[in-house]
Amino acid sequence: MKHILAAFMFFTRLPFWRLADVEKEYFKNVVNFWPWAGIITGGIGAWVMLGASFFLPPVVAVILGIAARVLVTGALHEDGLADFFDGFGGGRDKESILRIMKDSHIGSYGVLGLIFYFALLVAVLSSMPLAIAASLFFCGDIFCKFISSNIVNLLPYSRKEEESKNKLIYNRMPVAIFVVNLVSAALLMWGIYTLYIPFAAIYAAAVPCVLFLLLVWYMKRKIQGYTGDCCGASFLLCELSFYIASLAILNVQL
Repeated sequence: MKHILAAFMFFTRLPFWRLADVEKEYFKNVVNFWPWAGIITGGIGAWVMLGASFFLPPVVAVILGIAARVLVTGALHEDGLADFFDGFGGGRDKESILRIMKDSHIGSYGVLGLIFYFALLVAVLSSMPLAIAASLFFCGDIFCKFISSNIVNLLPYSRKEEESKNKLIYNRMPVAIFVVNLVSAALLMWGIYTLYIPFAAIYAAAVPCVLFLLLVWYMKRKIQGYTGDCCGASFLLCELSFYIASLAILNVQL
């Protein structure tokens, strides 16, 4: 139970720390339980988006849903995405990439990356019926966190523990946890797609899987591993690709 609580405390800004004291060792496994945090972050964003759609235009409802998730996470993943774009955009080798990503200042690559990311995210989600958009937002948050959590199994950590931003090196995911996360994500997506989303759109799930493998290959080539920023960036990019692919399939169907 403390493993899941540690993930809730790490990946959200909600006061879960009041429930129990969690030792540092549990936080080394937070990536393994990252998808479970998606139930909260994706759920809050989806409900805000859906609720706002009854009173406001679709674009505004989508923006409010996204903003709600950003507030809940403290922009943790967006910060990682900006650092990822700055580091890989401006760095020429492993040392310079890691140095730039650790810098607390945001550069031009990071600014432009966030602008294009949010513009695409809002445009894609507001281009589909809001009930479907909210359902996809919930599914996409959990599913793409599950995909991205496997980065700990495929790559080593690129920094030393004392050099990392959080002073942590994440543990690899045990097979049992991988199976539980996979089955849980699959059943959840199956249920929601059966109830709310045209089922053919589930084939969009293949797109973030392919993108994730490409990102892993790119990170291995450039920095021979991953960092915490890479985790956040891979999640957001995979999630965005999932929504774009879903919209493409829905447009073909409709």
